[in-house]
This record gives sequence, structure tokens and C-alpha cells, in this order.
Amino acid sequence: MNPQKQLERQEKIVAGLKIAYARMLEFKRQKNSEVVVMQDIEVVRVKP
Repeated sequence: MNPQKQLERQEKIVAGLKIAYARMLEFKRQKNSEVVVMQDIEVVRVKP
């Protein structure tokens, strides 16, 4: 695969991940549940 196509594919994947993350946060807000994230070396629960 040439570098240009690889870059385009990578950009599409990143864009898709951003959309999925936004949808997940909206879902968590609707259900009033916590988001579990990693900060430094700790697992932290955050209310969105």
C-alpha cells in the first residue's frame, strides 16, 4: 500500500474513532453512568 493511501485510511480510522467516542459520551450522559478512563497509572471513574 502506498503512503498516500495509508495516510487516508489512517485519517478515516481516526475520524471514526472520534465519532464513536462522541456517541459513547452522549449515551453515558443519557444513562447517567460513569466513564472509566486511565489517568497516569490510575483507573478513574468520571461522570460526564
